[in-house]
Amino acid sequence: MIAEVSYETVASEKRTQRQALIDRRDALDPVSRAAIDAEIAQRLFQQPEFMIARTVFSFYSVGSEVDTHVIIERALSLGKMVALPRCVPGSRTMEWYAIDSLEGLVPSSYGIPEPAPVVGRLVDPASCVDSLCIVPGLAFDTRGYRLGYGGGYYDIFLSTFPGFALGLCRESHMASESIARESFDRPVSAVLTEARMIRASW
Repeated sequence: MIAEVSYETVASEKRTQRQALIDRRDALDPVSRAAIDAEIAQRLFQQPEFMIARTVFSFYSVGSEVDTHVIIERALSLGKMVALPRCVPGSRTMEWYAIDSLEGLVPSSYGIPEPAPVVGRLVDPASCVDSLCIVPGLAFDTRGYRLGYGGGYYDIFLSTFPGFALGLCRESHMASESIARESFDRPVSAVLTEARMIRASW
């Protein structure tokens, strides 16, 4: 049984962990990082959830995050619909817009490239059959819970997403024990590393 802990305790623990994980991720040399990310991408391309997906929802990786650019480009080359998120100002929600390439994205208030809100390109995740969402995180545990960046956007999104949610994580950032969670935290369906596919157990 998982012991109950207070919101303040969990929130404080997460804040402490975030910066340490970012520092450790940034310290990994670029050559090693690129090699690991290439392995993760190749494993993803072999997964049935990627192969059958008609729509791929993905984040746009920046800095030392697991690279998603090659994944987005592969999905587009296979004729899949690819959608990237756009944060809705004044809320903790995201809208998803279909893209044809990684060109033409515009920086958000967080500095992360986003698709422009073009009429007719808005995608409703709830209406997409056989969809896959690639979810960012600083760390994941084997139950699919993640330590995110603290905005809560993906927890809100995952609470209603009907498709397969997949976290990408380098093996060195897999949590050695269960990640402390709050009541609104939502797990992914599976976590993919360069070494294994971990289907979450709750």
